[in-house]
Amino acid sequence: MNLYSNKQRWKIFLLLVAAVIVGITLWYSNHIAEGIRLEERKKIDLWSEAIQRRAELVNFTERLFEQLKEEESKKAKLLGNAYNIISDPTFESDLTFITEFLWSNTTIPVLIYDENGALWNSVNLPAERESDKTYIDSLYKAIKAKGNKPIELTEVGQKIYYDDSRIFSQLQTTMDDLINSFISETVINSASVPVLVTDSLQLMVLKKGNIDSALIATPSLLKAKLNAMRGENEPIQVELPGQGTQFIFFEDSSVIKQLRMFPVFQLILIGAFLLVSYLIFSTFRKAEQNQVWVGMAKETAHQLGTPLSSLMAWSSLMEAQGADAQTIHELNKDIDRLGTITDRFSKIGSVPELNEENVHEALQSAFDYLKIRVSSKVAFSIATEDPSLTAHLNKPLFGWVLENLVKNAVDAMDGQGKLTATILRENNRICIDLADTGKGISKNKWKTVFQPGFTTKKRGWGLGLSLVKRIIEQYHGGRIYIKWSEPDKGTVFRIELRE
Repeated sequence: MNLYSNKQRWKIFLLLVAAVIVGITLWYSNHIAEGIRLEERKKIDLWSEAIQRRAELVNFTERLFEQLKEEESKKAKLLGNAYNIISDPTFESDLTFITEFLWSNTTIPVLIYDENGALWNSVNLPAERESDKTYIDSLYKAIKAKGNKPIELTEVGQKIYYDDSRIFSQLQTTMDDLINSFISETVINSASVPVLVTDSLQLMVLKKGNIDSALIATPSLLKAKLNAMRGENEPIQVELPGQGTQFIFFEDSSVIKQLRMFPVFQLILIGAFLLVSYLIFSTFRKAEQNQVWVGMAKETAHQLGTPLSSLMAWSSLMEAQGADAQTIHELNKDIDRLGTITDRFSKIGSVPELNEENVHEALQSAFDYLKIRVSSKVAFSIATEDPSLTAHLNKPLFGWVLENLVKNAVDAMDGQGKLTATILRENNRICIDLADTGKGISKNKWKTVFQPGFTTKKRGWGLGLSLVKRIIEQYHGGRIYIKWSEPDKGTVFRIELRE
């Protein structure tokens, strides 16, 4: 009965089921995340297209404004010519038409000063500024700064100053506001999309959105960021009136990046949950196994105690009745052996007393007992450079370990071969290498041979090596493992004990 093999099959089956469940969960989650990511990507594409369309609209508006400004500029020049004609009319001049043209002016600001330099009249000033001397003085200075020569009416001693059309100025102001609004709204309307607006050389950041200010302040970090954004999306190039070429860099929103990482985080969380669950249930299972193991050992020791006492009594009775001395001697040897076995089982579950014992003597004692109980074709030997080496051990339990290892080795050699125990000191530990010339163990089973239920025997329960590992590691604070093994060449078990 190979309990270990059945357990391994169930583990593999459950692992495959868990993998399928995790795979389906991850696929479905990734499918949902991908759908949301595509929707976010569409929004970014629409935003990008809207930016380009608005840039085209700004440029179209600028061209339209230029045409209007040219028209208003022509009106200002015609107005100046009309004033010039009035100031020095010829005989053929149609002053009636010119006068009507002057009076029809409703957009070009005009300032008329008398011969003393005092303001005589003004035309087309804002209603709230007509009596504002400060505003009029600043307008007068601005007109003179533009280089527009005043028109002199010598007959009446007046000078006429005129400025660009008010519509012209309003168009210019409106155009500047539109450009600034375009840049600001480009950043604001980007929502969660990180945006950087740079100059034509891509060295200076004009506007930013959803970007850390510290990153922009460092040239090297800014360059790396721009390269990263360029790697995700080609920057949008826009031509803005009066500001030249500008580039709009943008990258996927934080939502998209989080969605990309969502399946990975989900896999990590599921894996962590499964690992913690496995460790918890494994701890509970081992605790239950320990309780069952201790309980069975204690019950076995208790059950053996009654017939053992009876056998001791029968031995004494037979000796008193004059039974054969050799028979009594052999019977007592087996009774002592049963007592040792009972003592071993009684120590399971309790803390055994460890004494400093001579390792060579403990091995020799175990070998002497086992030699006459196994095949005579098995050669036993002990090798050591220092027979006086000692270790802390419990002799009954340590003898049980050796008995199990020797019996497994004899079975592996089919009752014929060589069994050698080598005692040495390494790294402040007493090491015992038990080597046989048996069938060997494949490397992929070096650790599993110590699992409860693992066996290669048709009628075995697979508990011997599990018991050995428990006694050495839990009760003696040592280690036991396969040091070397090859199929058809043999195996070396190593036991490490505290000095």
